[in-house]
Amino acid sequence: MRTTPNKTTPKPTQRAFWLVMALIVAVIGWWVYATPRQTPEAPGAAVTAPLPEGSEVAVFAGGCFWCTEADFDKVPGVLATTSGYTGGKTANPTYAEVSSHTTGHAEAVQVIFDPSQVSYRQLVDYFWRTIDPTAKDRQFCDIGTPYRTVIFATSAEQLQAAQTSLAELEKTKPFTEPIVTQLVMADDFYPAEAEHQNYHQNNPRRYDFYRAGCGRDARLAQLWGEPAKP
Repeated sequence: MRTTPNKTTPKPTQRAFWLVMALIVAVIGWWVYATPRQTPEAPGAAVTAPLPEGSEVAVFAGGCFWCTEADFDKVPGVLATTSGYTGGKTANPTYAEVSSHTTGHAEAVQVIFDPSQVSYRQLVDYFWRTIDPTAKDRQFCDIGTPYRTVIFATSAEQLQAAQTSLAELEKTKPFTEPIVTQLVMADDFYPAEAEHQNYHQNNPRRYDFYRAGCGRDARLAQLWGEPAKP
């Protein structure tokens, strides 16, 4: 489930101020979430064979799949993205089941890309700067194994490229904390429900409110110093 960090209880002299702030946040939240939700034009689905000629498949878990999908949609050469679940033990899991932390799945995004426009290594290098690779079993305000960060390689060549990227990052990273992101071979990928596909496009106000409230971009700026560049 998507959660928000616990906050320290304010001192008595601050209570009035924080009560007003809480009321303002509640009103903004009501305004964002009470607006009618747009429905995706079509249910999302993993790209199936035949893939677009010459294209390849990559899978990344970067916490909230709404955000990971939005980040990869910005990359020239990415042909399609699908939010879904992978790395678990249950076939065809639902969002509720994955959020219960009992299936072992991570929220992930399947990326179909044109290697003549963007290489897999470039996608991996970009991915690092869209996540907090120092956080184990969480990303920003989302806590638990469904929000772990993982590079799911779909071939031995991809795994080698990811390992090389990680080795180089270990030497150049602008932070001291260890990197805990996993690099593993890809497992079965299950597309998420239609309401989760292209969430940033179909529900922009809700998405923007969630991303800002979760502190994703603030933490990324703290870690990397500048936004990820496609």
